[in-house]
Amino acid sequence: MHAGHDLGSLEEATRQFMEARPKLFGIAYRVLGSVVEAEDVVQEAWLRWQKADHADVLEPAAFLATVTTRLAINTAQSARVRREAYVGPWLPEPVDTSADPQMGAERAEAVEMAVLLLLERLNPVERAAYVLREAFDYPYRQVALILETSEGNARQLVSRARKHLATERREQVSRGEHQRLLEVFLTAAQSGDLRTLEQVLAADVVSYADGGGIRGASKIPVVGRPHVSKYLTAFAPRFWPGAQVEWVEANDRPAVLVHSDGRAVALLSIDASAQGIDRLMWVMSPDKLSSYAASSSG
Repeated sequence: MHAGHDLGSLEEATRQFMEARPKLFGIAYRVLGSVVEAEDVVQEAWLRWQKADHADVLEPAAFLATVTTRLAINTAQSARVRREAYVGPWLPEPVDTSADPQMGAERAEAVEMAVLLLLERLNPVERAAYVLREAFDYPYRQVALILETSEGNARQLVSRARKHLATERREQVSRGEHQRLLEVFLTAAQSGDLRTLEQVLAADVVSYADGGGIRGASKIPVVGRPHVSKYLTAFAPRFWPGAQVEWVEANDRPAVLVHSDGRAVALLSIDASAQGIDRLMWVMSPDKLSSYAASSSG
């Protein structure tokens, strides 16, 4: 009789975890900017949930969100060391958001490539506070409990993150305009059309290529319209001939997946404002691309 009850409660615990899973992944991914690291965190949260005394847990969802957030913060703190040894610019690992634009959250906040890139410059606790509040709509009281801090400090952490994003990023264009700018850019980049490139790029545009050390990816960000335009036109004859372009959805924005010889070689995302394209983000790291390509064709 007793064994049956245990089995039932284990089934119930599994159900509760599976129900919370998209949210847990959504928290971990936003804090880490990495699918691989987020999946590890969710797996570890599952192991801890299996060992927990479920009778003591009044709110499974809150318990799981807390464990996941704290594990993600720990992972982010140790990831910092690895990131510092990373060759060239680090970009977030892209995710296909076509099935779930909000990535398990109440709002599609903190999921765009540029936002994740900017959040990376904050410390992991500030990042987590921003994610819990802005994407998951947690009241400050709960943010404070999860982060083991005061409510006043939780407010301060979120406000610091908001200010950082507001000073580093202009007001974004609509989705339609975003797609149009990317289309015009793509045509101009492929043909090495310098004049058109200069029309769509913001004066202070930055181009980041995350190649994880592969040949041909610039090891430093290219900054400013003249430099970026020249770099792109020099790069065009080597890169575009024979390449196939596929429109995809990445991090809640239209993006372009470039294939060559049947394999993905780059995922291009942009950040765009009324000034034009502010950021070009080329994910060329084979590891980051293979997981994206697998998830988007799935």
